[in-house]
Amino acid sequence: MNDTPMTVKCPTCGKSLEWSEKSPYRPFCSKRCQLIDLGEWADEGKRIPSNGELSDSESWGEEEK
Repeated sequence: MNDTPMTVKCPTCGKSLEWSEKSPYRPFCSKRCQLIDLGEWADEGKRIPSNGELSDSESWGEEEK
């Protein structure tokens, strides 16, 4: 079995980090990079692509009676 820890790049700054308990913010290298990423999602700078249509199970309002 390979005991060498896996390394990944932080998706925000690109810094290499060890994927282990030593990196509590993984996949980010720091709390700062984690918050930058969260801010991009909150500002809708990042989003999951869709066709723009809601399915029947995705209701955004109250059910009409």
